[in-house]
Formats: sequence, structure tokens, C-alpha cells
Amino acid sequence: MFGRWLGSRSQAGAGRGGALAGLQVHRSAGVLGCRVLDPVSEPVRQAEFVITDGVGRKVVGGETDPFGSVLATVPEGDYRLAVTAEGYTPFHGAATVVAGGHANLGDVVLQPAAPPQLPEPGDWEVEPNHSQIGFTARHIGMARIHGRFNTFAGAVRIADRMEDSAMHVIIDAASIDTNVGMRDDHLRSGDFLDVARFPTLEFYSERFVHRGGSRWAVTGALTLHGVSRTVTLDTQYLGLGHGLQGERRAACRATTELHREDFTLTWQTMLAKGIAVVGPSIAVDLDMQIVPKG
Repeated sequence: MFGRWLGSRSQAGAGRGGALAGLQVHRSAGVLGCRVLDPVSEPVRQAEFVITDGVGRKVVGGETDPFGSVLATVPEGDYRLAVTAEGYTPFHGAATVVAGGHANLGDVVLQPAAPPQLPEPGDWEVEPNHSQIGFTARHIGMARIHGRFNTFAGAVRIADRMEDSAMHVIIDAASIDTNVGMRDDHLRSGDFLDVARFPTLEFYSERFVHRGGSRWAVTGALTLHGVSRTVTLDTQYLGLGHGLQGERRAACRATTELHREDFTLTWQTMLAKGIAVVGPSIAVDLDMQIVPKG
């Protein structure tokens, strides 16, 4: 494929023809490329790649295009290319780029990675000392405010078939913490969480959908501010391990986005020029570790 675009190595300078005829390449640079495929020769889109130089410094990085292609212009020298994609084992290759030349690694075929071992069936619980429920909100149209909930508990029932599992998490609304006391008091007030009337947030799910590799979608009902809405957690399962006391642990990361109006959290004030003090959406990030119950 790259041969058709770039021509032979001797033609890869400023005078090359083809689709990249208008590409200006510095006289001391060359082109490094490949095509990333899966085992049935389909292109792997949005695979991440990093090109490093001879001493390990990152030179360029990005994602493969819709055709699975990697194409980068770099100074002449020795390079290593690393390609990673969800559900596949990483690829590492080396190439030497000469001025005016094209170092083509050809077709890189990624092999499926073995999925991480799932937790054993049974009752597990969230271990709060090694877990975090955080959030990020837009402030005055430019900055971001980061916060977390300091007090929460959760239980997970792992079924024989992971897709039949269930989880329940309860969060103490008053434990919200953005590291600014006055702001936290406002968030606890009737303008926002109204913790006197709604002391907890709760999430219950019994729908675990495998999206491939270590990715799962965990869909359930989130009750916030007295309103329940369906929410899906984009979840990456990180596998099993052991703690300092030898206890069995499983871990995951999850993200979702909430829209304040969906939960009647509609307080707002505007600055000059119509800029909202608080943005309409909240990004939620969870880092969870679970241990066998009891």
C-alpha cells in the first residue's frame, strides 16, 4: 500500500508522485510507516502507536487511521515502533529511516490477547481504602473542578456467568469533597445535592455486557437527588491480584458522564457575557477494588 503512495525509496524525496506528491518532507527526514491488521487481515482502527528514538525518547505518537495505517515523517535515524490496541498483544518493531527514504514495516498483524481472569463466583465487597469515586465539572466555561466522595460502600455478586452478575453501591452525599469548604457546603445545600432530603446516591446494576478484551459495559439505575436514571459505566477490568495480607482482590476502572438536568440539579447563575458558572455535565471516574465478602 505504501509503495503505491510513496513510490520506491529513491523516489521518496520532494519529487515523488502519487497521493502524497504535495507532502513537503525536510531534506534530513524520511517516512516511517506500516499497516496494522487483525488476524483475519481487517484493519485495526484507532490502535495507538508510539515511535521512539534510539535512546527511548518519544518522537511522535497517535492512532491508526480508518485503514489501519501508521505514517510519520521523522528525522533520519534508528527508531522503535510500538503499537497497542484493546484486546490484542502489543507489537514492537525497529526501523532505520534515511533522509528522503521510506522505512516500510509492511503489514503488522496483531494477535489476540488472553483476557484477564475473572473473579470467582460469590459475594464480593468494595474495599474503600483502595477505591475512589471522583468527578470533574466545568467551571466558568474554562477551568475544571475536581472532587470526590469520601464515604461509600458497595457489594458485587459475581455469577457463574459474568453477564449475570449484579452490583449495588451506596454513596454518602454529605461526604462530597472538592477541597474548598465553602464550595462543598454549597454543593450539600438545597441548590445542589440537598443532602438533608437526599442523604445518599445509589447505583444498582444487574446488566454486565462484555465489549471485548477487558472492556465491559455495566448498565444500571443511578438514584441522585431523588431521581433515578439509567446510566452505563464504560468499564475496564484490570484483573486479579493479592493484597499485602495475601487477600484476593479484583480491580477495575470506569467512567460515565451525567447531565445535571437529568437529575433536576438545575441551579445556575451566569457571569457577564452569558457564561455559566457550572457546566451542564459532570464526568465521573471510578477506581474500584473488590475483595471477597467477610
